[in-house]
Amino acid sequence: MDARQLRYFLAVVDAGSVHKAAELLFVAQPSVSQSLRALERDLGSLLFHRTGRRLVLTAAGHALVAPAREVLRGLDLARATVESVDGLLGGELVIASMPSQSVSPLTDLIAAFAAANPLVRISVRAASTPADVGRTLTTGDAELGIVAASPTAPPLPGLDALHLETQRFAVLGRDEAALPAADPVRPADLAGAALIVGQQGTGMRAVADAVLGQAPGSRFAVEVEHREAVLPLVLAGVGIAVVSDSWRALAKAAGAAVRALDCPDSLVVSLVSRPGRLSPAAAAFRGLAEQD
Repeated sequence: MDARQLRYFLAVVDAGSVHKAAELLFVAQPSVSQSLRALERDLGSLLFHRTGRRLVLTAAGHALVAPAREVLRGLDLARATVESVDGLLGGELVIASMPSQSVSPLTDLIAAFAAANPLVRISVRAASTPADVGRTLTTGDAELGIVAASPTAPPLPGLDALHLETQRFAVLGRDEAALPAADPVRPADLAGAALIVGQQGTGMRAVADAVLGQAPGSRFAVEVEHREAVLPLVLAGVGIAVVSDSWRALAKAAGAAVRALDCPDSLVVSLVSRPGRLSPAAAAFRGLAEQD
């Protein structure tokens, strides 16, 4: 068993087929198939059920995924550590982030980091909830994560957390006429409003649910799983939206009207990582976040 076999194995897991994995790896399809068979021989166990062109992980295959990612992450860490001795901070940094916090503060952090470390390739993985971020870090799919949760929410188990900021909530409308004149806006001021909301289980949705209960005649007009659709729907006049302050600058730049929401709720935004040594790139990113 070697690193190449593990990389090919994980490529098939992520791509869903040998054909797609070969395309992503820029190698011939037979090379991937031969590598998988060699890995199965080395381990003495089938890793995939082969049903036509489809490959489905066996129990042994499922068990191998997390250790394989850990082994490859360790190799990447070793390479990056040696390179950093010579000042060559390269490689890839994978960050899992919740949607709104990808707008802010992650955008500003990436901009500052990329300016100082242009050789590092940054990959941002989508995660809808804090639990999703935690799972992505635990499985080794990402090294750092950005989470936002209620101040009373328990910390993610097994992860170190660095507080970045506390975000309050705002209301977005297509234009000034779409929102009450008051600033901040009380939930009761939104009586009769059509709300555009995200999926259940997020801090933004919890606040929207609370607004609905305090604004007579208000209703959920659209529920979206993809939070990036919220602002375009607001600008199209479909309804108004309750969002975290991370959207404020982007919404104003797009021409939307923005009001602060008069409510006690807030989100604590943190940078999380697994305990232990970080890669040079991840350590540099965390160091930059600590300065802010």
